[in-house]
Amino acid sequence: MSEKTVNEQEILEKFDRESVTRRVKNSKVGLFLSAFAIMYSVFHLYNTYNPLPELLQRSVHVGMGIALVFLIYPASKKEDRSKIPVWDWLLFLLSLSTIGYLFMEYDDIVRTRGGIPNTLDIMFAGLTVALVLEAARRITGWILPILSLIFLAYPFISHLSFMPDRLLTRPYDLGDIFGQLYLKTDGIFSSAIGASVTFIFLFILFGAFLAKSGMGQLFNDLALALAGSKQGGPAKVAVISSGFMGSINGAAVANVVGTGAFTIPLMKKIGYDKNFAGAVEASASVGGQILPPIMGASAFIMAETTGVSYGTIALAALLPALLYYLGVIAQVHFRAGRKNLRGIPKADLPRVKEVLKARGHLLLPIFALVYFLYMSVPIGYAALYTIGLTVLVSMFRKETRMSLSDILEGLADGARQSLSVMTACAVVGIIIGVVNLTSFGTVMTSSIMSLGQGSLLLTLFFTMIASMILGMGLPSIPCYIITATMAAPALANFDVPVLVAHMFVFYFGIFANITPPVALAAFAGAGISGGDPMKTGFQSLKLAIAGFIVPFMFVYNPAMLMIDTSNLPIGAKEFPLPATIEVIMVIFTSTLGVIALSAAAEGYFKRGMNVWQRLVLGGGALMLIIPERMTDWIGLVIVAVMLGFQFFVSKRENPSISV
Repeated sequence: MSEKTVNEQEILEKFDRESVTRRVKNSKVGLFLSAFAIMYSVFHLYNTYNPLPELLQRSVHVGMGIALVFLIYPASKKEDRSKIPVWDWLLFLLSLSTIGYLFMEYDDIVRTRGGIPNTLDIMFAGLTVALVLEAARRITGWILPILSLIFLAYPFISHLSFMPDRLLTRPYDLGDIFGQLYLKTDGIFSSAIGASVTFIFLFILFGAFLAKSGMGQLFNDLALALAGSKQGGPAKVAVISSGFMGSINGAAVANVVGTGAFTIPLMKKIGYDKNFAGAVEASASVGGQILPPIMGASAFIMAETTGVSYGTIALAALLPALLYYLGVIAQVHFRAGRKNLRGIPKADLPRVKEVLKARGHLLLPIFALVYFLYMSVPIGYAALYTIGLTVLVSMFRKETRMSLSDILEGLADGARQSLSVMTACAVVGIIIGVVNLTSFGTVMTSSIMSLGQGSLLLTLFFTMIASMILGMGLPSIPCYIITATMAAPALANFDVPVLVAHMFVFYFGIFANITPPVALAAFAGAGISGGDPMKTGFQSLKLAIAGFIVPFMFVYNPAMLMIDTSNLPIGAKEFPLPATIEVIMVIFTSTLGVIALSAAAEGYFKRGMNVWQRLVLGGGALMLIIPERMTDWIGLVIVAVMLGFQFFVSKRENPSISV
């Protein structure tokens, strides 16, 4: 392994707990791990066509998954990672025993006892909870398990006299608590795990197959061919390639390290500051989770939670995501203009025609996926078909052709990559189970409402803060699930449609990854660039400024999500397209507003700006972004005057500049 690769792995392990895995030296043990991972993937493929009852399929998904966690992830970073200790083999067997017990007792639990637990049920429930918590600790760290334990403790003490009146409940016994968590689909085996087993796993597997076919190389080469020679080209390449890869894999930190190892040195080479270079990669990688068609994994959880179809969610997410990336690219462009940074010579870049000829066929599965979703093909089937299509189209050219070993490695890689999502969904199920058992969700909603003092803007602000605080310590999926369970319902009291509320908390949970003081994606970018972690974090925050404004925009004007909610009840499952004129106006004003805001943030459009010019232009941009006709007109005049002034002065100073 080269020194560069070692350094990249060290950075990845420092900021991404999921990457701290064993490297088993014993070939027989390694073969067993691969075979078990392949079996895990095969189960999901089979279950798509021949699904087991909900409780059983979810128990297999969790039981086999955490069993694999104990073999792949060490108990601590200091542990010898070249072998698997005896106690982890024991945990592996105990994890499988939780599946066997439910299969043996399923008929009795469902038909005879009606879900009422006996002593043995409670014992296996306690065992499953403990195993899930330990698996989550190994993959995500301590924060999520501790948070789950705090929630788990609540029903044990919620009836005691020292509890505040608002938190008091009836007494719960072990049967109430562990029956909720283990024997029903409201706890560990909640709808989050349901989405993981039926949708998310298959799309993660799809991403693994795309990677095996060379999709990452295609994205890099295509981004280089399209933007590499432009002003500040390498930074634009980073934004485009990282956005596409982030949409497919949803792993922000891993994406920063993987793509950033290539793009960050290029950005530094043409003159970008090291902190800015790391920030560009971080902000682009994080934004992939809001970019259709795949949007990482959280969108599937959102579809399961809200009852809104995945196709509707993807359509709603499109314009906000494009505005976010427009804001990042615009700042990159203006920074390059201010510092006079050129792109890479065209002679050193691949040509679009050559790139598409060599690997363009790999885009067919993604186009097919969009078509399947548009035609309302069930999501599981759509994912399954695209996996098969990926293997098929890879055969079109020798350099992308997948061999049998590639297919088997894709199955094993997909299983391994799914473990963090599965574990997060399972451990958050403990929180969901407690919230469903008690009245805690209602208490949280009323508390947020009290803080908001009846103001939608204040309620949005406090919901944003809660989402970002959770997002700083948790992966994006558990962060979204928790905020969707406890914070999003508060917005329903202001007649905010369910999809809009869930998109709001989803955004801010994700952007916590680039928000200091705990900005893991930005810190990973700084590790690659050699920059200062906190400075890189604040640069990422500035680059992502549109992402912090857009959620407020679509709450006040849902037309930005290309949905019409005016005559629909809260929680409606489908939304028709709004009036075309309204959408066009929203697109025009928000696009111009984001560009103007980016210019104000960088202090440059065609030439440098002083402080007052930046403030006036920024104010005009915000007026364009505010969804009101009067502010749109005022903003349009301000922005037109300020940018026109820039054009006029720059043209007078340099007549060769084209207007």
